[in-house]
Amino acid sequence: MTGNNVSHSKRRTKRRFNVNLFTKKFFWVEEGVWVVLNVSAAGLRTINKIGLDAAIKQAADKGYLTEIRTLAV
Repeated sequence: MTGNNVSHSKRRTKRRFNVNLFTKKFFWVEEGVWVVLNVSAAGLRTINKIGLDAAIKQAADKGYLTEIRTLAV
């Protein structure tokens, strides 16, 4: 998404609004492995609310999930 930076003098310059992404490591209890996910701030809140397993299944059903990297324990 794009928009404008507006200075105190109301001068406008173009800027971009980037997605608020984090690379986060989670322990997936049902599988017994560590997984690394690139999640947004809203995704982190969803994982905290419904749990990692349900959030991964929900993302896979909607087509948001491309791959899951697992880390060796």
